[in-house]
Amino acid sequence: MAALSEEQSLIRDQAKSWVSEKAPVRKFREMRDARIGQAYAPEAFSAMVDMGWTGILVPEAYGGSDLGYLTFGLILEELGRQLTASPLLASGLVGTSAILLGGNEEQKQAWLPNLVDGSAILTLAVDEGPRHAPEKTALAASASGDGFVLDGSKVGVLEGMAATAFVVAARTSGEPGSDQGISLFLVPADAKGVTRSARVTADSRGYADVTFAKVEIGSDALLGSLDEGFELLDTLLDRGRAGLAAEMLGIAGGAFAMTLDYLKTRKQFGRVIGSFQALGHRAADMYSGMELARSCVEAALAAIDADAGNVAELCSLAKCKMGDHLHLVSNELIQMHGGIGMTDEYDAGFYLKRARAMETIYGNQAFHRERYARLLGY
Repeated sequence: MAALSEEQSLIRDQAKSWVSEKAPVRKFREMRDARIGQAYAPEAFSAMVDMGWTGILVPEAYGGSDLGYLTFGLILEELGRQLTASPLLASGLVGTSAILLGGNEEQKQAWLPNLVDGSAILTLAVDEGPRHAPEKTALAASASGDGFVLDGSKVGVLEGMAATAFVVAARTSGEPGSDQGISLFLVPADAKGVTRSARVTADSRGYADVTFAKVEIGSDALLGSLDEGFELLDTLLDRGRAGLAAEMLGIAGGAFAMTLDYLKTRKQFGRVIGSFQALGHRAADMYSGMELARSCVEAALAAIDADAGNVAELCSLAKCKMGDHLHLVSNELIQMHGGIGMTDEYDAGFYLKRARAMETIYGNQAFHRERYARLLGY
């Protein structure tokens, strides 16, 4: 585990305590059963805002604490452990990073304080098909007067039903498949021509499919440089991938803890099943895999904080390694529980469903294996 400062240790302990007491898996079940439209409890997110979690990446000049991505990852890990639903990753990390990385001073002044106080929820709208492929962006942004007109659609937008605005990847020149000619725009969710519909998914989160039909925006909506937004988008996505990997680490930890508890209490043939060597070996394999995955995740987050030259490689490594490990742990959770693991009344299924969804967000294992090899020159 990374060497944490005293402040980071306190924040991690605060997150662990709050999530366990105020937002355990039971609360997620209640939210799912209540079919809440935005797919998270507003009071829980308000508490996160009050604890300062939405401002962790934001400089003090804009109302934040500027504690970095590794600190943010500690919180995401604890949220993942209890499957706590919120827009913290989509807005507090990805949306905030978009403004920090691509925003001019005017945009930072306008957006960052609102992201910190939770009055704005900003999420990235990037994918247009069933697989993550940013370079295939086809949503068109045509120049019109002193602004642009957006036409196209995005699918599976994280927290898209709760968002007050979107960071939209659009094509301002070139053809889909090229990383040239992509630009990023800030688009209010209530802009004329923007419509969204909830995408029902196994993990019961607030994804949305969003359509932009002749949506008019001003030139001040552009983030970064016109036609040269792919590098910004890729950098932004890497921050999101590292954050996702941190949350996945927590999900794997929660699933592993549930499995261990069952192995220590369930009896067969007069003995707890954890005493059987075959199951003990599988538990040991999961533990060693967890430590390896943790090192990859924390290395990626620390590299972002240090502005290292190999951030892209480490973020792909973390997302891929964590995806492989979470896939294994979530499968073992169900299998070792036997029949009870397949029932909705038991929480094991929630971990499996969330695991499968998170593997695909911002690129699955296959995507990141290919990207990692390409970045290393193979």
